[in-house]
Amino acid sequence: METEEEASGQMTDEIYTNGVDDESLSQQQQRRPIISGEQLDIEAYAALYTGRTKISRLIFIADKCGNVSMQLEALRMAYDEIKKGENTQLFREVVQKIDGRLGPNYSSDSGWMDAVDRRADQRKEKLENELNAYRTNLIKESIRMGYNDFGDFYYAHGALGDAFKNYVRTRDYCTTAKHIIHMCLNAILVSIEMGQFAHVTSYVSKAEQNKNDLDPITIAKLQCAAGLAHLEAKKYKHAARKFLETAPELGNNYSEVIAAQDVATYGGLCALASFDRAELKAKVIDNINFRNFLELVPEVRELIHNFYSSHYASCLEYLGNLKANLLLDIHLHDHVEMLYTQIRNKALIQYTHPFVSVDLNMMANAFKTTVAGLQKELEALITDNQIQARIDSHNKILYARHADQRKATFQRVLQTGIEFDRDVRGMLLRANLLKHDFNLKASRKI
Repeated sequence: METEEEASGQMTDEIYTNGVDDESLSQQQQRRPIISGEQLDIEAYAALYTGRTKISRLIFIADKCGNVSMQLEALRMAYDEIKKGENTQLFREVVQKIDGRLGPNYSSDSGWMDAVDRRADQRKEKLENELNAYRTNLIKESIRMGYNDFGDFYYAHGALGDAFKNYVRTRDYCTTAKHIIHMCLNAILVSIEMGQFAHVTSYVSKAEQNKNDLDPITIAKLQCAAGLAHLEAKKYKHAARKFLETAPELGNNYSEVIAAQDVATYGGLCALASFDRAELKAKVIDNINFRNFLELVPEVRELIHNFYSSHYASCLEYLGNLKANLLLDIHLHDHVEMLYTQIRNKALIQYTHPFVSVDLNMMANAFKTTVAGLQKELEALITDNQIQARIDSHNKILYARHADQRKATFQRVLQTGIEFDRDVRGMLLRANLLKHDFNLKASRKI
């Protein structure tokens, strides 16, 4: 076992590698694009998405952010996007949130709403007549298309429950595997919008049963949908695996649900929170496919590399800068605090693992925190049995409770000797019983 002086020297070297005093590392960090705490570029962010999720994300940003100008910008973009569609219910909600703050051009437009509702009634009547005709003629493919058109109609008008019912009804009229996959993708899309992630998992499984008919883009979509379902269920390790398995063919082909940048962010953070060092290296850093996604979000790529390289100060700086924008993400918002806590705890455990003793003052400096705050974090981890150590509160030193290897070896040898002695005695007893014919013979059946 190393002495405390050796451990102190080793620990000092470790502190230097954490970016506290090393000049070369400081120069490296200056070249790295550490993002500032600037507010989210809403226009660039919204451009990554299409359809209903674009509007939902803009409204979510408006509800959650504390910046009034940012809030109004999100509502303005949501207003313009809704006017391109036919969802009058969502339009009323956005107008109510704007509350006249954007001027007369962004007020309630009763003429537009009446025209959309009128067209909707006509369209619905036409679809009903067509579907009834198809049912009368018993044409399976036409009935399937009729229900599918009804699902599209309800989805466009914001009636997600009715849209889901009609999409699912098409299953009875599916004649090929591709029809089933199409039905599953529609059901998954609506379920994600409704927040019914149990349905998402179910329909992902149904679609994956037709593996021979799945193309790479569809497989990537299913991986993302499954990842979102696991994320919502707080199964971060499963979520990380799904996002990491997503093929780069996804591109912007699933912009109605998720962007490629989201795959990198969700997958990277879930992996940091749940993977050990070996998994992080093999499944994230050395993953060529996932590297394509990470290139889109340099901040996440750098914090993963910093975490693996034990540059915790830099890693936590990246996390701190990303936090404000992550809290505005519609899927990640509820998980940011838990993920950050798990990542920080893993960093603390990883930092203390190699040493016999650690100076809490130096460790607090590496983690950019106070000694008192660090001590509370370590106490919680020790109580939870995640760190085997004890704290000298007076001298501010953490002493590791490493197992006594010499004692453990002797105990294993002694236990092996006891087991060997028992086995030999058992064999000798059996040999003597056989020798003196003291064995029980089976009685003959009459």
